Amino acid sequence: MGYEIRKEGNILIVKVYGEFDLHAADYARRDIDSQIRAQGVKHLLFDLGSLTFIDSSGLGVILGRYRKVSESGGRAAISGTPPNIKKVMEISGLNRLMPFFVDRASAMLELG
Repeated sequence: MGYEIRKEGNILIVKVYGEFDLHAADYARRDIDSQIRAQGVKHLLFDLGSLTFIDSSGLGVILGRYRKVSESGGRAAISGTPPNIKKVMEISGLNRLMPFFVDRASAMLELG
């Protein structure tokens, strides 16, 4: 698993590649939390277009960061989710908490 974190305006974008599982979840959690604090962002976007697998640990990272930005008045969204990953997220109920967008541009317009 790999990921890139970058800021665009008041949005922190987390692009996740490969498998988002127990092995990667702790690293990602720490890095994302650190960047939320350091960058002073309001909103969070998970770009999952290159994700191939996610387990409960990865889902937990997304849910926890959703809560973190929501508590400070921000919003979180997900973009580019492959069909097999989207199904897992729908089963977990994440789609009831965060909007899903077909692509990053649509999500950025909504969050911006």
